[in-house]
Formats: sequence, C-alpha cells, structure tokens
Amino acid sequence: MCTPLQRLRNLVSNLGPGLVAGASDNDPTSVATLSVIGSATAYGLLWLLVLILPMLLSIQVISSRVGLVTGRSLQRVILTRFGRFWAMVSLLFVVAVDVVTIAADLEGGAAALSILLGRSWQTYVLPLAVLSAVLLVLGRYRGVQRYLRFVLFVFVAYIGAGLLAHPDWGEVLRSTFVPSFELTAEYVAGALALLGTTLTSYVYFWETIEEEEERFPRLRLRAVQTDAAIGIVFTTIIFWFILVTSASTVGKAGVRVQTAQEAAQTLAPLAGIYAEGLFALGLLASSLLALPVLAATTAYVSVQSFNRRGSIEEPISPETKWFYLVIVLSLATGAGVSYLGIQPIQLLFLASIVRGLGTPLLLILLLKAAADELVMGEYRVRGLLGIAGWFTAVVVSLAAVVYIAFQLWP
Repeated sequence: MCTPLQRLRNLVSNLGPGLVAGASDNDPTSVATLSVIGSATAYGLLWLLVLILPMLLSIQVISSRVGLVTGRSLQRVILTRFGRFWAMVSLLFVVAVDVVTIAADLEGGAAALSILLGRSWQTYVLPLAVLSAVLLVLGRYRGVQRYLRFVLFVFVAYIGAGLLAHPDWGEVLRSTFVPSFELTAEYVAGALALLGTTLTSYVYFWETIEEEEERFPRLRLRAVQTDAAIGIVFTTIIFWFILVTSASTVGKAGVRVQTAQEAAQTLAPLAGIYAEGLFALGLLASSLLALPVLAATTAYVSVQSFNRRGSIEEPISPETKWFYLVIVLSLATGAGVSYLGIQPIQLLFLASIVRGLGTPLLLILLLKAAADELVMGEYRVRGLLGIAGWFTAVVVSLAAVVYIAFQLWP
C-alpha cells in the first residue's frame, strides 16, 4: 500500500516537460508585472488573460511539436534551416532578454526571502545565483527536472493568497469575461507588459530543449502536446489568481506598487499576514523554478549557435566547458545587474517590456520552422493551429508597435 509520500512521488514522476516549461513562465517578472498591473488598473485587464490563454496554448503546443518531431531544439533548427545570420539574431535576442530577466528574477526571489526571513533583499541575491549555478553544474538533466517538478507544488500558495484577499467575485467574473479598455499609458503599458511577460521566448525555447533531451518517439506526439497544454492552463490559472490578489488589495486601495516588498507587504494590512506570507512563498518558488530554466536556456542557445557540445546531462569536460561557463556567466551578470540599484519591481516590469519587444521576431522564426515541410515533413503545422500561432505573432507585434508609439508620442 502506497504512503502519501510515495503517491506524491509517483504523481510528480509522471509530470512531463511541458508542465515544467509552461510553469516556468510564471517567474518573478510575471508576478511583479501582474502586481503592477493590478495596482494600476485593478480588474481592468483580467479579460486579457482569457485572450492570452489560447495564444499561449497555440505557441507552446507548436514548440512541443517542433521539438519532438525534429528531435532538436529550436535554436538548432534555426541554424540548420535558416542559416547562421538568423541564428545569431536569435542568440542576441534570447541572451539579452534572458540576462535582464535573470537579474529581475534574482531580485524578485531575494525580495521574497527578505519578507520571509528578514534582512535586506540584497543579502539574498548572490546565494540565489549560486544555488541555481550549483544545481545546473552538479546536477544532471533528470535530477534538475525532478527538482523543478517539486517546486511546482508551491505555486498553490498564490491561490491561497487570492482567496485570502476576499475579492468581489461578481466583479472579478464580470471583468474576466467582459472586455473593457482605456486608451491610457497605464493600460497600454500594462497590456504590452502582460503580453511580454507571458509570451516570452525562453519558455518555448526551453520546451524544445526538453524534447531534445527526452528523445520521445513520434508516437507520443499527442501526449507531448497535451502535456504542453496542461502546463499553460495551470500557469494561466496562477496568473489569474495573482492579478486578482493584487487588484483586490493594492488596486482597490489606490496604492501604487513601487517595490517587490510592497507588492507582498501591502497584503498584510489589507488581507492579513497569511496572505503576505503565501504571496512571498509563491514568489520565491517562482524564482527557484525560473532561474535554472533561464540560465540553462541561455547556455543551450549559446553553444548550439556555434555547433559546440553542451547539455546538463553531460558532466563538465573540455568539450562542455563553454556550456557551463555560459551558465555561470549569465547568473553572475544577472547578479551584477541586480546590484546596480534599480528597484526590484521596476526592473521586473522593465524586463517584461523588453520581453514584449523581443518576442515577435523569435515567434516568427518558430512559426516558419513549424510550417516548413523540409523541417517538419508530414507533421508540419497547418490549419487552425497554424492560424492561431500567426494570430498570436501579429497581436504581439502590434502591441509592441503601439507601446513604442506611446513612448515617442505620449
């Protein structure tokens, strides 16, 4: 007879890479961005999550399909099919976005530890970076995956914080399913940041990397795509609860969040100390999940762009030294950026904007590869799935253009 611990272990072992990839989208950048949006627009952009869900689903299912059918990561596909120039462009965007996001996520995780343990958030930035580096350098792929799967369970803390915020459920449901929009700088920046923080490149790059490492047979295509879809649905539900929590507390109180600590600490007087603790715990889990994924994605994309060997499945050797060097450098650079004095919540929100501006081109490369018969053969993406993917790319591109226009002509 299985014990509760054994049943939990069996459940976790059956979770696939799609759930981890999708959940990694819920990093501190996303959490902080949702907190900023909730404080500025209350429930005003809840409906956008309903629109974003099928967009996220289409992109993540397409990326899982590309990874499984080709047996290669997206960066390898770009290099072999579209040439070195586009591989270098992809590398530039991925590294730029990932390093900024690593810095932002280090600050977010450190801010969570500051709330839970005391001391200033700067105290915890370096330990978080070192922990992520040690996990990736000393662990192997299977061990890293097991770690990431267990971290997922802590995300339930966000649901608890949302319930303790005591939102007006009638207004929440109305705002979720009845769109409304104000053509103001706050709403436009919030919409772009929400698109940028959810439709971000490292999530679908990591999905294809996982499929390359797993080496599933093509017979498992439907199961792999279902796994990717479950991951995105789970993540969007968590997004929704985070936005509801911030909107019901700081948004309704008219408080504008300025630091990561404020995003959680304001919950104590408005929703109780337990809401604050649960929110901080969820923020820490987001950091512990996203940092290894970000650093590993940066390393895979970097070495694959130059046809070098590298994988967290392989130990350090003369052939893989560059891979592990990129992991350490990306985390060290992120830690260095986080010590520049930029407020955590500001850097987190900025990272979402950068991601929103950098995502369109990388989405187009993914979609072109997915529809290419030379790459995918009979499994190339067509029909409704392809239409949904291109619709997503158009929406993200238009959002980026509108945001730039607002910056040039406020």
